[in-house]
Amino acid sequence: MLYYLFEYLEKEFQFPGASLFGFLTFRAALAIILSLLISTIFGKKIINFLQAKQVGETIRDLGLDGQKEKAGTPTMGGLIIILATLVPVLLVAKLDNIYIILLLITTLWMGVIGFIDDYLKKFKNDKEGLKGRFKVIGQIGLGLIVGLTLFFHSEVTIKEQIPVKARSAVSMQQEVSQQFYPESKSTKTTIPFFKANEFDYADLITWIHPSLEKYAWIVFVLVVIFIITAVSNGANLTDGIDGLAAGTSAIIVLTLGIFAWVSGNIIFSDYLNIMYIPRVEEITIYIAAFVGALIGFLWYNTYPAQVFMGDTGSLTIGGIIAVIAIAVRKEWLIPLLCGIFLAENLSVIFQVGYFKYTKKKFGTGRRIFKMSPLHHHYQKSGYHESKIVTRFWIIGILLAILTIVTLKIR
Repeated sequence: MLYYLFEYLEKEFQFPGASLFGFLTFRAALAIILSLLISTIFGKKIINFLQAKQVGETIRDLGLDGQKEKAGTPTMGGLIIILATLVPVLLVAKLDNIYIILLLITTLWMGVIGFIDDYLKKFKNDKEGLKGRFKVIGQIGLGLIVGLTLFFHSEVTIKEQIPVKARSAVSMQQEVSQQFYPESKSTKTTIPFFKANEFDYADLITWIHPSLEKYAWIVFVLVVIFIITAVSNGANLTDGIDGLAAGTSAIIVLTLGIFAWVSGNIIFSDYLNIMYIPRVEEITIYIAAFVGALIGFLWYNTYPAQVFMGDTGSLTIGGIIAVIAIAVRKEWLIPLLCGIFLAENLSVIFQVGYFKYTKKKFGTGRRIFKMSPLHHHYQKSGYHESKIVTRFWIIGILLAILTIVTLKIR
């Protein structure tokens, strides 16, 4: 909203300082400052409100140190993250940008699913909350919206023919503006570590017969649904000890911000020889606000936590990360960048699968880990949760660095 206001003031009245809103870096900086202020200042008010409504976490006795002390800690703190993200975005982002619209839909969609789950648990005393199948239906619904929009919307394009050499940044921008390198619809994405690092989802079916290319949208949408479901569930499982999910997610999102910025910049995408995606740079504003919200939430969520994010926050975080990765066409980097989420997911899958297999074969279920998800295994091993969180953050930073390095390692 402020973007359009100051654009009007600059155009009609040459209002001093109004031109600053035309710069992506200025708006990103403003977004992160606003989100930090909102999450830290209003975060306390939201926590007090949740305490007044007695929206406290019910802790099952899992035999973990310090677990009983957490009983009654306010949950549904994901509302802080959502509020601190949406307000700056609505103020400083270009709201007609298709990528921003998709991220707003994602935030509200997943936020509502998580809120319903938390509401049923806390206000209706339903320990299970929202049934798992309804969560999956919600994730599939979002996947359909995101996948179909990215495939069919006219503004979701790439420019494949980028000038190899340009006399200057100005001349390069002029070439683009003159449409010497037209935008095109494409189902191409990026494959890390390969020299020819582009992969077209249409190839998954066109090898059968070229005429099947018109059905490529089905393959693409199915991939989008899988990624959104997997990442949102991974973030949900990671939210188990103070500061783990929020801190890990901030590292992941900040890294995706770098990809969004360079992928939407003709100069840097040419220099790095990566796919240029017009208009995707606006996602940087959303990412800045989201990172600020996550860091501000950590003010109250680090050990000992004053508030938990609940499914309201964790499902929303996972959904946003997945949509950003797909939008910048770096979804194949998710297993590396979101390695913590992947490890948490796999630890549960392996634990449950192995327990069922051994129970059927030997009559008694056996376990691979002392407890799953993975962070609880280390708690059972005697590590303090603050040490576990810090070490997971360090691993997350290393994974983020490796992910960024893939820009040039092929």
